[in-house]
Amino acid sequence: MLKKILVVLALVAASLAQTAKKPAPEQGSGTIVLRGGKLLTITHGVIENGVLVMQKGKITAVGAAGSVSIPHDAKVIDVTGMTVYPGLIDSETHLGLTEVSADQMTNDLVETSDEIMPHMHVYDAFHAETALIPVARINGITNAIIAPSNQDTLPGQDSLIQLAGRSAEEMLMVRDIAMPLNFTGRQRRNEGPFQNQKFPATRMGLASQLRQAFLDAQDYEQKIAAYEKKKAAGDESKDKDKEKEKGGAGGAGAPPKRDLKLEALLPYMHQQKPVVVAAEQPNDLLTVIDLAREFHLKVILNHLGHSSSLLDKVAATGFPVIVGPIYQQPKESERYDAVFKLPAEMAKRGIKIAFASYEAHNSRNLPYAAGYATAFGLPHDEALKAITINPAEMWGVADRLGSLDAGKLANVVVANGDPLDVKTDVKHVFINGEEIPLVSRQTELRDRYW
Repeated sequence: MLKKILVVLALVAASLAQTAKKPAPEQGSGTIVLRGGKLLTITHGVIENGVLVMQKGKITAVGAAGSVSIPHDAKVIDVTGMTVYPGLIDSETHLGLTEVSADQMTNDLVETSDEIMPHMHVYDAFHAETALIPVARINGITNAIIAPSNQDTLPGQDSLIQLAGRSAEEMLMVRDIAMPLNFTGRQRRNEGPFQNQKFPATRMGLASQLRQAFLDAQDYEQKIAAYEKKKAAGDESKDKDKEKEKGGAGGAGAPPKRDLKLEALLPYMHQQKPVVVAAEQPNDLLTVIDLAREFHLKVILNHLGHSSSLLDKVAATGFPVIVGPIYQQPKESERYDAVFKLPAEMAKRGIKIAFASYEAHNSRNLPYAAGYATAFGLPHDEALKAITINPAEMWGVADRLGSLDAGKLANVVVANGDPLDVKTDVKHVFINGEEIPLVSRQTELRDRYW
Protein backbone atom coordinates (compact mmCIF):
# COMPACT_ATOMS: atom_id res chain seq x y z
CA MET A 1 0.00 0.00 0.00
CA LEU A 2 2.80 2.40 0.94
CA LYS A 3 4.53 1.62 -2.35
CA LYS A 4 1.39 2.54 -4.32
CA ILE A 5 1.06 5.85 -2.45
CA LEU A 6 4.70 6.72 -3.18
CA VAL A 7 4.20 5.95 -6.86
CA VAL A 8 1.12 8.22 -7.03
CA LEU A 9 2.97 11.04 -5.25
CA ALA A 10 5.87 10.70 -7.67
CA LEU A 11 3.53 10.92 -10.67
CA VAL A 12 1.81 14.01 -9.23
CA ALA A 13 5.16 15.68 -8.59
CA ALA A 14 6.30 14.95 -12.13
CA SER A 15 3.08 16.35 -13.53
CA LEU A 16 3.41 19.55 -11.48
CA ALA A 17 7.02 19.95 -12.58
CA GLN A 18 6.06 19.68 -16.24
CA THR A 19 3.26 22.23 -15.73
CA ALA A 20 5.64 24.63 -14.02
CA LYS A 21 8.10 24.40 -16.92
CA LYS A 22 5.50 25.54 -19.45
CA PRO A 23 5.98 29.27 -20.11
CA ALA A 24 2.89 31.47 -19.91
CA PRO A 25 1.72 32.40 -23.40
CA GLU A 26 2.32 35.98 -24.44
CA GLN A 27 -1.05 37.70 -24.40
CA GLY A 28 -2.23 38.83 -27.84
CA SER A 29 1.14 37.97 -29.44
CA GLY A 30 -0.17 36.34 -32.64
CA THR A 31 -1.72 37.94 -35.71
CA ILE A 32 -5.43 37.24 -36.22
CA VAL A 33 -7.49 38.31 -39.22
CA LEU A 34 -11.29 38.42 -39.32
CA ARG A 35 -12.32 38.26 -42.96
CA GLY A 36 -15.66 38.61 -44.74
CA GLY A 37 -17.83 39.92 -41.91
CA LYS A 38 -20.03 42.98 -41.55
CA LEU A 39 -17.93 45.47 -39.59
CA LEU A 40 -19.76 47.92 -37.31
CA THR A 41 -16.87 50.36 -36.91
CA ILE A 42 -19.01 52.83 -34.86
CA THR A 43 -16.85 55.82 -35.86
CA HIS A 44 -16.67 55.44 -39.65
CA GLY A 45 -19.74 53.57 -40.75
CA VAL A 46 -20.49 49.98 -41.68
CA ILE A 47 -18.26 47.88 -43.91
CA GLU A 48 -20.34 45.09 -45.41
CA ASN A 49 -17.51 42.81 -46.54
CA GLY A 50 -14.64 43.78 -44.34
CA VAL A 51 -11.27 42.71 -43.04
CA LEU A 52 -9.95 43.40 -39.54
CA VAL A 53 -6.37 42.66 -38.50
CA MET A 54 -5.29 42.22 -34.87
CA GLN A 55 -1.64 42.07 -33.91
CA LYS A 56 0.15 42.29 -30.56
CA GLY A 57 -3.05 43.12 -28.72
CA LYS A 58 -4.15 45.96 -30.99
CA ILE A 59 -6.20 46.52 -34.10
CA THR A 60 -3.70 47.25 -36.87
CA ALA A 61 -5.96 47.50 -39.93
CA VAL A 62 -9.67 47.84 -40.75
CA GLY A 63 -11.19 48.11 -44.18
CA ALA A 64 -13.08 46.63 -47.09
CA ALA A 65 -11.98 43.31 -48.55
CA GLY A 66 -9.23 43.91 -51.07
CA SER A 67 -8.11 47.16 -49.43
CA VAL A 68 -6.36 45.54 -46.47
CA SER A 69 -3.26 43.39 -46.88
CA ILE A 70 -3.33 40.17 -44.86
CA PRO A 71 -0.01 39.22 -43.19
CA HIS A 72 1.31 35.90 -44.53
CA ASP A 73 1.71 34.40 -41.04
CA ALA A 74 -1.75 35.43 -39.80
CA LYS A 75 -4.43 33.13 -38.49
CA VAL A 76 -7.40 33.91 -40.74
CA ILE A 77 -10.94 33.39 -39.42
CA ASP A 78 -13.70 33.43 -41.99
CA VAL A 79 -16.59 35.38 -40.47
CA THR A 80 -18.73 35.66 -43.59
CA GLY A 81 -22.35 36.28 -42.61
CA MET A 82 -21.30 37.42 -39.14
CA THR A 83 -21.33 40.86 -37.50
CA VAL A 84 -18.09 42.25 -36.05
CA TYR A 85 -18.17 45.08 -33.54
CA PRO A 86 -16.11 46.58 -30.69
CA GLY A 87 -16.34 45.06 -27.21
CA LEU A 88 -19.20 46.51 -25.19
CA ILE A 89 -18.65 48.76 -22.16
CA ASP A 90 -20.87 48.52 -19.08
CA SER A 91 -20.80 51.92 -17.37
CA GLU A 92 -21.70 50.70 -13.88
CA THR A 93 -21.51 47.23 -12.36
CA HIS A 94 -20.49 45.44 -9.17
CA LEU A 95 -18.47 42.75 -10.97
CA GLY A 96 -15.80 41.36 -8.67
CA LEU A 97 -17.35 42.98 -5.58
CA THR A 98 -20.07 40.40 -5.03
CA GLU A 99 -20.56 36.72 -5.77
CA VAL A 100 -23.67 35.43 -4.02
CA SER A 101 -26.00 38.24 -2.97
CA ALA A 102 -27.48 36.28 -0.05
CA ASP A 103 -24.05 35.39 1.33
CA GLN A 104 -22.67 38.42 3.14
CA MET A 105 -19.16 36.94 3.18
CA THR A 106 -19.00 37.29 -0.60
CA ASN A 107 -20.10 40.94 -0.68
CA ASP A 108 -17.64 43.86 -0.59
CA LEU A 109 -20.03 46.45 -1.96
CA VAL A 110 -19.80 49.37 0.44
CA GLU A 111 -18.24 50.52 3.71
CA THR A 112 -21.18 51.75 5.78
CA SER A 113 -19.28 53.04 8.81
CA ASP A 114 -19.43 56.57 7.43
CA GLU A 115 -21.39 58.36 4.70
CA ILE A 116 -18.36 60.23 3.34
CA MET A 117 -15.75 57.66 2.24
CA PRO A 118 -14.08 58.99 -0.94
CA HIS A 119 -10.77 57.36 0.03
CA MET A 120 -12.24 53.85 -0.42
CA HIS A 121 -10.93 52.13 -3.59
CA VAL A 122 -12.93 49.31 -5.18
CA TYR A 123 -9.73 47.86 -6.62
CA ASP A 124 -8.71 46.86 -3.09
CA ALA A 125 -11.73 44.51 -3.00
CA PHE A 126 -11.86 43.48 -6.68
CA HIS A 127 -12.07 39.69 -6.99
CA ALA A 128 -10.69 38.87 -10.44
CA GLU A 129 -11.65 35.19 -10.24
CA THR A 130 -15.37 35.86 -9.87
CA ALA A 131 -17.57 33.40 -11.78
CA LEU A 132 -19.74 36.30 -12.95
CA ILE A 133 -17.18 37.85 -15.31
CA PRO A 134 -17.16 34.93 -17.81
CA VAL A 135 -20.97 35.11 -17.88
CA ALA A 136 -20.89 38.78 -18.94
CA ARG A 137 -18.01 38.21 -21.34
CA ILE A 138 -19.94 35.53 -23.27
CA ASN A 139 -22.38 38.22 -24.42
CA GLY A 140 -19.70 40.59 -25.70
CA ILE A 141 -19.03 42.72 -22.61
CA THR A 142 -15.27 43.34 -22.59
CA ASN A 143 -14.96 46.33 -20.25
CA ALA A 144 -16.85 47.66 -17.24
CA ILE A 145 -16.84 50.33 -14.60
CA ILE A 146 -16.97 48.67 -11.19
CA ALA A 147 -18.52 50.83 -8.51
CA PRO A 148 -19.45 50.53 -4.84
CA SER A 149 -23.08 50.32 -3.81
CA ASN A 150 -25.06 53.56 -3.51
CA GLN A 151 -25.83 53.38 0.22
CA ASP A 152 -23.37 56.21 0.99
CA THR A 153 -23.26 59.69 -0.48
CA LEU A 154 -19.54 59.37 -1.29
CA PRO A 155 -18.87 55.61 -1.06
CA GLY A 156 -15.44 55.45 -2.71
CA GLN A 157 -13.87 55.51 -6.15
CA ASP A 158 -14.71 53.51 -9.28
CA SER A 159 -12.32 51.44 -11.41
CA LEU A 160 -12.31 50.49 -15.09
CA ILE A 161 -11.58 46.83 -15.82
CA GLN A 162 -10.95 44.54 -18.73
CA LEU A 163 -13.00 41.37 -18.42
CA ALA A 164 -10.00 39.12 -19.02
CA GLY A 165 -6.52 38.81 -17.56
CA ARG A 166 -4.29 36.53 -15.56
CA SER A 167 -4.63 38.60 -12.41
CA ALA A 168 -6.46 41.56 -10.94
CA GLU A 169 -3.48 43.72 -11.81
CA GLU A 170 -3.82 42.88 -15.51
CA MET A 171 -7.57 43.45 -15.49
CA LEU A 172 -7.55 46.83 -13.75
CA MET A 173 -7.13 49.33 -16.60
CA VAL A 174 -7.70 52.51 -14.55
CA ARG A 175 -7.77 52.09 -10.79
CA ASP A 176 -9.42 55.37 -9.71
CA ILE A 177 -11.34 56.55 -12.76
CA ALA A 178 -14.27 58.37 -11.16
CA MET A 179 -16.05 59.05 -7.87
CA PRO A 180 -19.76 58.35 -7.34
CA LEU A 181 -21.82 60.98 -5.54
CA ASN A 182 -25.24 59.59 -4.59
CA PHE A 183 -28.19 61.86 -3.88
CA THR A 184 -31.24 59.66 -4.32
CA GLY A 185 -32.58 59.68 -0.76
CA ARG A 186 -31.45 56.11 -0.08
CA GLN A 187 -28.39 57.47 1.69
CA ARG A 188 -30.42 58.93 4.58
CA ARG A 189 -29.87 57.31 8.00
CA ASN A 190 -33.56 57.49 8.90
CA GLU A 191 -34.43 53.92 9.77
CA GLY A 192 -36.14 53.13 13.07
CA PRO A 193 -37.82 55.48 15.56
CA PHE A 194 -37.24 59.21 15.11
CA GLN A 195 -35.21 59.49 18.31
CA ASN A 196 -32.78 56.80 17.13
CA GLN A 197 -32.09 58.23 13.68
CA LYS A 198 -28.58 59.29 12.78
CA PHE A 199 -27.29 62.23 10.78
CA PRO A 200 -28.00 62.69 7.92
CA ALA A 201 -31.63 61.63 8.18
CA THR A 202 -32.95 64.11 5.59
CA ARG A 203 -32.03 65.41 2.14
CA MET A 204 -31.09 68.69 3.83
CA GLY A 205 -28.59 66.76 5.90
CA LEU A 206 -27.18 64.99 2.85
CA ALA A 207 -26.65 68.29 1.02
CA SER A 208 -25.04 70.03 4.00
CA GLN A 209 -22.78 67.05 4.67
CA LEU A 210 -21.55 67.00 1.06
CA ARG A 211 -21.00 70.75 1.04
CA GLN A 212 -19.00 70.56 4.26
CA ALA A 213 -16.83 67.77 2.87
CA PHE A 214 -15.89 69.86 -0.18
CA LEU A 215 -15.28 72.96 1.95
CA ASP A 216 -13.02 70.96 4.25
CA ALA A 217 -11.08 69.69 1.22
CA GLN A 218 -10.57 73.26 0.01
CA ASP A 219 -9.32 74.30 3.45
CA TYR A 220 -7.03 71.25 3.60
CA GLU A 221 -5.51 72.14 0.23
CA GLN A 222 -4.97 75.76 1.27
CA LYS A 223 -3.14 74.68 4.42
CA ILE A 224 -0.89 72.37 2.42
CA ALA A 225 -0.17 75.14 -0.09
CA ALA A 226 0.66 77.58 2.73
CA TYR A 227 3.02 75.05 4.31
CA GLU A 228 4.77 74.35 0.98
CA LYS A 229 5.16 78.09 0.37
CA LYS A 230 6.77 78.62 3.77
CA LYS A 231 9.00 75.62 3.21
CA ALA A 232 10.14 76.90 -0.20
CA ALA A 233 10.87 80.34 1.25
CA GLY A 234 12.85 78.76 4.08
CA ASP A 235 14.88 76.64 1.66
CA GLU A 236 15.97 79.77 -0.16
CA SER A 237 17.17 81.39 3.05
CA LYS A 238 20.91 81.58 3.43
CA ASP A 239 20.81 81.77 7.19
CA LYS A 240 20.82 78.06 8.10
CA ASP A 241 21.28 78.74 11.82
CA LYS A 242 18.07 80.74 12.01
CA GLU A 243 16.27 77.97 10.12
CA LYS A 244 17.31 75.44 12.76
CA GLU A 245 16.19 77.72 15.58
CA LYS A 246 12.74 78.05 14.03
CA GLY A 247 12.51 74.29 13.90
CA GLY A 248 12.49 72.19 10.75
CA ALA A 249 11.94 72.85 7.07
CA GLY A 250 13.28 76.36 7.17
CA GLY A 251 10.72 77.64 9.67
CA ALA A 252 7.71 76.17 7.89
CA GLY A 253 6.71 74.20 10.96
CA ALA A 254 5.03 70.81 10.88
CA PRO A 255 3.01 69.94 7.77
CA PRO A 256 -0.76 69.54 8.10
CA LYS A 257 -1.80 66.11 9.32
CA ARG A 258 -2.50 63.91 6.34
CA ASP A 259 -6.24 63.32 5.79
CA LEU A 260 -7.00 60.58 3.26
CA LYS A 261 -10.65 61.55 2.93
CA LEU A 262 -9.92 65.14 1.99
CA GLU A 263 -6.90 64.20 -0.10
CA ALA A 264 -9.07 61.88 -2.21
CA LEU A 265 -11.44 64.75 -3.08
CA LEU A 266 -8.79 67.08 -4.47
CA PRO A 267 -8.40 65.60 -8.02
CA TYR A 268 -12.17 65.81 -8.45
CA MET A 269 -12.31 69.41 -7.28
CA HIS A 270 -9.77 70.28 -9.97
CA GLN A 271 -11.79 68.48 -12.68
CA GLN A 272 -9.03 65.95 -13.21
CA LYS A 273 -11.58 63.15 -12.92
CA PRO A 274 -15.38 63.02 -13.23
CA VAL A 275 -17.86 62.81 -10.38
CA VAL A 276 -20.74 60.44 -11.20
CA VAL A 277 -23.78 62.15 -9.73
CA ALA A 278 -26.81 59.93 -9.09
CA ALA A 279 -30.22 61.61 -8.74
CA GLU A 280 -33.63 60.27 -9.73
CA GLN A 281 -36.22 62.91 -8.81
CA PRO A 282 -36.28 66.44 -10.30
CA ASN A 283 -35.78 68.17 -6.93
CA ASP A 284 -32.77 65.95 -6.13
CA LEU A 285 -31.29 66.63 -9.55
CA LEU A 286 -31.63 70.40 -9.16
CA THR A 287 -29.98 70.31 -5.73
CA VAL A 288 -27.04 68.26 -6.87
CA ILE A 289 -26.49 70.25 -10.10
CA ASP A 290 -26.26 73.44 -7.99
CA LEU A 291 -23.77 71.71 -5.70
CA ALA A 292 -21.65 70.58 -8.66
CA ARG A 293 -21.58 74.10 -10.05
CA GLU A 294 -20.69 75.57 -6.66
CA PHE A 295 -17.53 73.46 -6.51
CA HIS A 296 -16.83 73.36 -10.28
CA LEU A 297 -17.02 69.58 -10.55
CA LYS A 298 -16.67 67.62 -13.78
CA VAL A 299 -19.95 65.73 -13.82
CA ILE A 300 -21.46 62.60 -15.34
CA LEU A 301 -25.15 62.34 -14.41
CA ASN A 302 -26.63 58.99 -13.43
CA HIS A 303 -30.02 57.38 -12.58
CA LEU A 304 -32.23 60.13 -14.05
CA GLY A 305 -35.12 57.71 -14.38
CA HIS A 306 -37.85 60.10 -13.28
CA SER A 307 -36.49 63.51 -14.28
CA SER A 308 -37.91 63.80 -17.80
CA SER A 309 -39.33 67.23 -16.96
CA LEU A 310 -35.78 68.58 -16.63
CA LEU A 311 -34.25 67.22 -19.83
CA ASP A 312 -33.89 70.67 -21.40
CA LYS A 313 -32.03 71.85 -18.30
CA VAL A 314 -29.82 68.72 -18.39
CA ALA A 315 -29.05 69.36 -22.05
CA ALA A 316 -28.05 72.95 -21.21
CA THR A 317 -25.48 71.74 -18.67
CA GLY A 318 -23.65 69.69 -21.30
CA PHE A 319 -23.25 66.84 -18.80
CA PRO A 320 -23.29 63.28 -20.23
CA VAL A 321 -25.75 60.82 -18.71
CA ILE A 322 -25.65 57.14 -17.74
CA VAL A 323 -29.17 55.92 -18.51
CA GLY A 324 -31.03 53.54 -16.35
CA PRO A 325 -32.21 51.29 -15.17
CA ILE A 326 -34.52 51.47 -18.17
CA TYR A 327 -36.84 48.75 -16.84
CA GLN A 328 -38.14 50.88 -13.93
CA GLN A 329 -41.87 51.33 -13.47
CA PRO A 330 -43.19 54.84 -14.04
CA LYS A 331 -44.40 56.99 -11.17
CA GLU A 332 -48.14 57.56 -10.76
CA SER A 333 -47.76 61.01 -12.32
CA GLU A 334 -45.88 59.70 -15.39
CA ARG A 335 -46.96 58.11 -18.65
CA TYR A 336 -46.47 54.36 -18.92
CA ASP A 337 -43.52 54.88 -21.30
CA ALA A 338 -41.86 57.80 -19.49
CA VAL A 339 -38.82 55.79 -18.41
CA PHE A 340 -38.64 53.66 -21.57
CA LYS A 341 -38.43 56.61 -23.96
CA LEU A 342 -36.06 58.67 -21.79
CA PRO A 343 -32.93 57.64 -23.78
CA ALA A 344 -34.60 58.71 -27.04
CA GLU A 345 -35.62 62.05 -25.54
CA MET A 346 -32.09 62.66 -24.31
CA ALA A 347 -30.51 61.76 -27.65
CA LYS A 348 -33.00 64.06 -29.39
CA ARG A 349 -31.66 66.93 -27.27
CA GLY A 350 -28.03 66.13 -28.02
CA ILE A 351 -27.25 64.63 -24.59
CA LYS A 352 -24.50 62.03 -24.74
CA ILE A 353 -25.79 58.83 -23.15
CA ALA A 354 -24.39 55.49 -22.04
CA PHE A 355 -26.12 52.40 -20.69
CA ALA A 356 -25.27 50.41 -17.57
CA SER A 357 -26.46 47.18 -16.00
CA TYR A 358 -25.95 48.47 -12.42
CA GLU A 359 -25.20 45.03 -11.02
CA ALA A 360 -22.97 42.00 -11.36
CA HIS A 361 -25.44 39.23 -12.12
CA ASN A 362 -27.10 40.90 -15.11
CA SER A 363 -24.20 42.66 -16.80
CA ARG A 364 -24.67 40.22 -19.68
CA ASN A 365 -28.01 41.94 -20.45
CA LEU A 366 -26.39 45.31 -21.20
CA PRO A 367 -27.01 45.20 -25.00
CA TYR A 368 -30.68 44.42 -24.46
CA ALA A 369 -31.21 47.60 -22.42
CA ALA A 370 -29.95 49.53 -25.43
CA GLY A 371 -32.09 47.41 -27.74
CA TYR A 372 -35.17 47.99 -25.59
CA ALA A 373 -34.67 51.75 -25.91
CA THR A 374 -34.77 51.49 -29.71
CA ALA A 375 -38.36 50.23 -29.45
CA PHE A 376 -39.23 53.57 -27.83
CA GLY A 377 -37.56 55.86 -30.34
CA LEU A 378 -33.80 55.71 -29.78
CA PRO A 379 -32.06 55.40 -33.18
CA HIS A 380 -30.21 52.10 -33.56
CA ASP A 381 -26.83 53.71 -34.24
CA GLU A 382 -27.20 55.91 -31.13
CA ALA A 383 -28.07 52.86 -29.03
CA LEU A 384 -24.95 51.10 -30.26
CA LYS A 385 -22.81 54.17 -29.54
CA ALA A 386 -24.24 54.23 -26.01
CA ILE A 387 -22.52 50.92 -25.18
CA THR A 388 -19.31 51.52 -27.15
CA ILE A 389 -17.81 54.89 -28.11
CA ASN A 390 -19.96 57.11 -25.86
CA PRO A 391 -18.85 55.48 -22.59
CA ALA A 392 -15.28 55.32 -23.90
CA GLU A 393 -15.37 59.10 -24.38
CA MET A 394 -17.13 59.72 -21.06
CA TRP A 395 -14.49 57.73 -19.17
CA GLY A 396 -11.56 59.24 -21.07
CA VAL A 397 -10.43 56.04 -22.80
CA ALA A 398 -11.68 56.63 -26.36
CA ASP A 399 -8.09 56.43 -27.59
CA ARG A 400 -8.09 52.75 -26.55
CA LEU A 401 -11.70 51.52 -26.62
CA GLY A 402 -15.12 51.97 -28.17
CA SER A 403 -14.68 51.49 -31.91
CA LEU A 404 -12.99 49.43 -34.62
CA ASP A 405 -10.10 51.76 -35.39
CA ALA A 406 -6.45 51.00 -36.06
CA GLY A 407 -4.33 51.62 -32.98
CA LYS A 408 -7.03 50.76 -30.44
CA LEU A 409 -7.03 47.71 -28.20
CA ALA A 410 -8.19 44.60 -30.01
CA ASN A 411 -11.35 44.17 -27.94
CA VAL A 412 -13.54 42.73 -30.66
CA VAL A 413 -16.75 40.68 -30.76
CA VAL A 414 -18.10 38.44 -33.54
CA ALA A 415 -21.80 37.50 -33.46
CA ASN A 416 -24.35 35.98 -35.80
CA GLY A 417 -26.62 39.03 -35.86
CA ASP A 418 -27.49 42.45 -34.47
CA PRO A 419 -25.72 42.95 -31.12
CA LEU A 420 -28.87 44.54 -29.66
CA ASP A 421 -31.12 41.59 -30.56
CA VAL A 422 -31.82 38.97 -27.88
CA LYS A 423 -31.79 36.25 -30.56
CA THR A 424 -28.17 36.99 -31.46
CA ASP A 425 -25.42 34.63 -30.28
CA VAL A 426 -21.84 35.72 -29.76
CA LYS A 427 -19.39 33.38 -31.51
CA HIS A 428 -15.98 34.93 -30.77
CA VAL A 429 -14.70 37.38 -28.15
CA PHE A 430 -11.21 38.89 -28.35
CA ILE A 431 -9.70 40.92 -25.53
CA ASN A 432 -6.26 42.44 -26.12
CA GLY A 433 -6.18 40.45 -29.35
CA GLU A 434 -6.47 37.12 -27.56
CA GLU A 435 -9.49 34.93 -28.20
CA ILE A 436 -11.33 34.19 -24.96
CA PRO A 437 -13.04 30.80 -24.58
CA LEU A 438 -16.82 31.20 -24.38
CA VAL A 439 -17.03 29.19 -21.20
CA SER A 440 -18.81 30.04 -17.96
CA ARG A 441 -20.14 28.19 -14.95
CA GLN A 442 -23.49 27.90 -16.73
CA THR A 443 -22.03 26.38 -19.88
CA GLU A 444 -20.01 23.92 -17.80
CA LEU A 445 -23.14 22.83 -15.91
CA ARG A 446 -25.05 22.56 -19.19
CA ASP A 447 -22.39 20.35 -20.73
CA ARG A 448 -22.11 18.21 -17.63
CA TYR A 449 -25.81 17.48 -17.21
CA TRP A 450 -27.18 17.84 -20.76
